[in-house]
Amino acid sequence: MSGHNKWSTIKHKKGAKDAKRSKMFSKIIKEITVSVKESGPDPDANPKLRLAIANAKGVSMPKDNIERAINKGKDKDSSNFEEVTYEGYLSHGIAVYVECTTDNTQRTVSNIRSIFNKYDGSLGKNGSLSFLFDRKGIFLIPADNVTDKEEFELEMIDAGAEDIEEEEGFITVATSMEDFGNMQKKLEEMNIEAESQKLERIPHERVSLDKESAKKILKVIETFEDDDDVQNVYHNLEVTDEVMAEME
Repeated sequence: MSGHNKWSTIKHKKGAKDAKRSKMFSKIIKEITVSVKESGPDPDANPKLRLAIANAKGVSMPKDNIERAINKGKDKDSSNFEEVTYEGYLSHGIAVYVECTTDNTQRTVSNIRSIFNKYDGSLGKNGSLSFLFDRKGIFLIPADNVTDKEEFELEMIDAGAEDIEEEEGFITVATSMEDFGNMQKKLEEMNIEAESQKLERIPHERVSLDKESAKKILKVIETFEDDDDVQNVYHNLEVTDEVMAEME
């Protein structure tokens, strides 16, 4: 397992303070609600719900919150959410891919466009940035959950791991999108709980900026993330340890 973790979008998110825990909870509750409306309340028959519940447990969401979210999804009179994505560029040519879950697309696109405009960015057409990113399965696992690192690594490779890295008490396992389900099953078989397991959009290449410019870009990323309709934000900025230290 190598040292420096190149999955900096994950690294950036796991540095969130407890003050943002309620924001994380609300995003996961939306994931649960949407998945129930789409494919029903049985996790065994609904892989998307099973994943959302696993992520809820990964951030220590109380069981009552999870059950309320499932019941909300079963309620036919509750809001109907849909998943939408937006793509665009910020200054210095930084590409940004924003995933949202919303019950009002007009509100959401207005908010997203406003953030791009405020920070000298530009909202592009859907699909305009897809060539810059790959869909990857990214599993963030507390290192303490793994007793035998050598056996763990062999099992991960067997399940389709393309990359395994350890840093700051976490092991990050990356798979192709096609092997995402295989890795989920393998971790379940090994009784290893991940803090998060998601299909991420990973850039083919990252753009390096000076420290002050990078900090400004990350502030814009946080502005996107703070919007209630936004679930995930992906970008191709190279995030250094030095920049992260000043952002925390």
